[in-house]
This record gives sequence, structure tokens and C-alpha cells, in this order.
Amino acid sequence: MVEKTLGLEITEVVEQAAIACARYMGKGQKNEADQAAVQAMRERMNDIQMRGRIVIGEGERDEAPMLYIGEEVGICTRPDAKNYCNPDELMEIDIAVDPCEGTSLVSKGQNGSMAVLAISEKDGLFAAPDFYMSKLAAPPAAQGKVDLRKSPTENLKILAECLDRAVEDLVIVVMDRSRHETLIKEIREAGARVHLINEGDVSAALACAFSGTNVHGLMGIGAAPEGVITAAGMRCLGGHFQGQLIYDPETVKTGLIGDSRSSNVDRLKEMGVEDPDAVYNAEDLAKGDTVLFAASGITPGTLMQGVRFFQGGARTDSLVISTQSKTVRFTDTIHLFEEPKYISLQ
Repeated sequence: MVEKTLGLEITEVVEQAAIACARYMGKGQKNEADQAAVQAMRERMNDIQMRGRIVIGEGERDEAPMLYIGEEVGICTRPDAKNYCNPDELMEIDIAVDPCEGTSLVSKGQNGSMAVLAISEKDGLFAAPDFYMSKLAAPPAAQGKVDLRKSPTENLKILAECLDRAVEDLVIVVMDRSRHETLIKEIREAGARVHLINEGDVSAALACAFSGTNVHGLMGIGAAPEGVITAAGMRCLGGHFQGQLIYDPETVKTGLIGDSRSSNVDRLKEMGVEDPDAVYNAEDLAKGDTVLFAASGITPGTLMQGVRFFQGGARTDSLVISTQSKTVRFTDTIHLFEEPKYISLQ
């Protein structure tokens, strides 16, 4: 029922965010790009017949005025909701959003940014804290066979066997960060090739679930909220995804995850995370009966083209995947802003 009711509308949500954000492509204004995407996404969400709750968003309420964690969105959250919504048909859903995944990519005009969200029924998505997460993504053939608790070298051997290719033929995506120096060295010494990215590990993880992308895995540490969004997409695709929260500030020295290991453990327990060292799989992070994932390219990427503007309109490439219908839909859409002089097919 979730997909039947919301499938088209969530596609429009990510498309509107992508279009708004793409207007800042190459302008060196990453904050403005993100703000435009957030506003466009929120406005479109509030036109949907639903009661949605943001479980992963732009931060806590005092830091993010829109799409903050805990914010309610949708027509059925309005004060006059009884005029629009039938309580017997009210759909309550959890939503995880990243209106502009890869803000620096947009500001610099680089490839790989997208607007993305995942939805499930209430309590169907893990409300990840704003920590970091160690991640492992792999194609469906390796689902349940590679394991985050194994060494990168062991996982590369297993992955090569699952894909019936040599380790030397594997391409592993890793974020280009100093914390990954040892990981990158081990991958290379094992014989595999490394594709370094600056941002956009959601897109990179999804790419390894599709053959022909020349991406065979994702390893390393990235943001935990994006890990939940990735898990939702990988669950829909049948790919492998595991994540383990990083709560020790010595592991990721950015200041984002608090001052001390012990205080972070306390914070996790307050959020209901009893085992801070637990390794989560896709079904743990996106456990709902129905999970939908939608993304729209802002700048060109492996799976989708970016937004292309023409006089009077724009063209978008989007991806919608669902556990309900077990479908993967690539949507090519032309948006008409005014009476166009021509419609571009390029």
C-alpha cells in the first residue's frame, strides 16, 4: 500500500530537490545548494497525503529549521488535517532524507551528487545518531558471505570467488580520508584496485549492486545517517550492506561525535542502542515490511544523469526501488516550467 500510494510522489520529491540544488552547480555555494534542496524537498513532501516523521534529516531542531529529526511532514500533519485526511486511511511513515548528498560535489561542479530519501512504515527505519559508521557494501552475489568483522583481505578473496573473477579485477570504492590510509594500503596489497571518492558513498554503495558499473564494493568509514539510507536501497536491491557505529573520537578525529568515548556510549544508550559495537545488516537498519528508496541525480553519476536545463524546462534522471513490488525503476522526466520553445532530448 505504501508504494501504491507514494511511489510517484516520492519520485517527484527527489526530482524537485535535485532541480533546486542543480541551479547552484559549479557556483561554489554548497550551503545555498543544500538549503535550496531542503526547501524544495520539504515543500513537495507537505503536499503528500500522509503523516510522515523525519528520522534522519538535517540535524536536530535547533540546528536545522527544516527537515530536522523529528519533524512531521505531509498534509495530514496540518492543524486542519481533518479536512484533508481520513483517519481510517491515515498512513504514518518514517522518512530518511539527504536532500543534497554531496554538497561539495555540487558546488565544484563534480560528478556523483544526488537527492535521496528512503521511507518505510512507522518504526521501519533505524534512527541513526549523527555519528560515523564503518561500512561494507557488496553485490547481491556476495550477500551474507562477506562480513564487516573479517579483514579487507579476507573479504576481497570472498568477493572475488562470489563474482567469479580475480581479486586483481575488483574495484573497491573508498572515501579519500586520512583515516583510510591503512585500509587503502591493505586493499592495494591484496591486489584489488581502489577508486577514491571525496563524497557520495550512498551512490557508490548502490553502484556495486548493479553489474556493469565497474564498482564491486565499498569499504571504510562514513556518516551513520547515510548508512541507513544506503541500507534501505541495498535491501531493496538484494545487495550486501553492513554497518557498525563508530563512537570513539580517536577513530574519527573531527569533533562530530563528541568529546569522549564514554559520553558517546551514554548517548547511544539514551537513544536505545544497548550494544554500541553491534554490527547491523540492511534488514536491521531498514527493517520495515515495506521499504522504498528514491534518488534523483543532481550532477552526472554512475547510475543517473544529472539535471539538464533547457529554455523553459529541465530533464531529470531518477531511480525508485521497492521491496513491495520488487522493482527497480529508472525514470527519465521532462519538467516544463513555462511554455517551451523546444523540448530537449539530450
